[in-house]
Amino acid sequence: MKDLIKGKKIVVTGGSGFIGKALVTEILKYDPKVVRVFSRDDSKQFEMRHELNDDPRLRWLIGDVRESDRLAAAFEDIDIVFHTAALKHVPSCEYNPFEAVKTNVVGVQNVIEAAIANNVERVISISTDKATSPSNVMGATKLLGEKLIATASHRRPDRCTRFASVRFGNVLGSRGSVVPLFRSQIEKGGPITITDPKMQRFVITKEQAIKLVIKAAQTMHGGEVFLLKMPVIKVDNLADAMISIFGNNKNITKTYIGLRHGETLDEDLLTTEESMRALETDEMFIILPAITYTTIDYSYNNTFPVKPGLRYSSASYEPLSCGEVKKMVEQVY
Repeated sequence: MKDLIKGKKIVVTGGSGFIGKALVTEILKYDPKVVRVFSRDDSKQFEMRHELNDDPRLRWLIGDVRESDRLAAAFEDIDIVFHTAALKHVPSCEYNPFEAVKTNVVGVQNVIEAAIANNVERVISISTDKATSPSNVMGATKLLGEKLIATASHRRPDRCTRFASVRFGNVLGSRGSVVPLFRSQIEKGGPITITDPKMQRFVITKEQAIKLVIKAAQTMHGGEVFLLKMPVIKVDNLADAMISIFGNNKNITKTYIGLRHGETLDEDLLTTEESMRALETDEMFIILPAITYTTIDYSYNNTFPVKPGLRYSSASYEPLSCGEVKKMVEQVY
């Protein structure tokens, strides 16, 4: 980690968001020369600036990834880019599809162009399990963003910039996620609103997510998608665990409201097609780009081929018990 970060100049797009802020906080532990926090929310930047004691290594840049000129200026003389900025909420993207395209697709291309123009060493882009066999606008735009990142390393072989993506499941406790929603509903006396009792999701803690991003940055050769092997939870069990933790022995009820637009009961992290060109370690999968070039040596330590035809789906794995889910939630709070 220190070898990757020490003395480097870094940009985190979406740097005042949940994952971006966690990345910035972690990066500062390893002696970077400068970290530019690039985001469009000045209020969150203001709060974050005080939380981090106005660290002199931080620079606060207001901007939007939709603006190519602003990104080009932000990436000047930068070594590493962590791209976390995105429209992430399924319903918002369903009702505003082209806004999702402008941020999650055009924004990614703007990041690529600015990185190449400034000879950035490496770019790590944050994706989502919803990009795997997407059934909604958010997932579809994130998949296209992954495709842009995967091919960017090969576009200018005379340049040094390398690109890779990291695919997350649901980060427990992230802004706008179901954990803070459930807690708020419990504090109001209920009911907890659940889409469907059969819904299952891959979950990851914030600490695991940041570890995966850094590991990908260390391991990447160019064009890969990295994803952590992560547990599955049943959303119904999550609700029960949170009632146990925060309910104060009150009679908190659950109400089932049905799937929202674009939602599915289960989610995938790896498709059967991707398994044909994927490697794995004890803790993660590495999906190699569909188009590879002989200029890049895709060899890694301690990896082995994925079993052909594997589909890494939340439907295929036993979900954590209520007790196990409770322990995960208690780690967050």
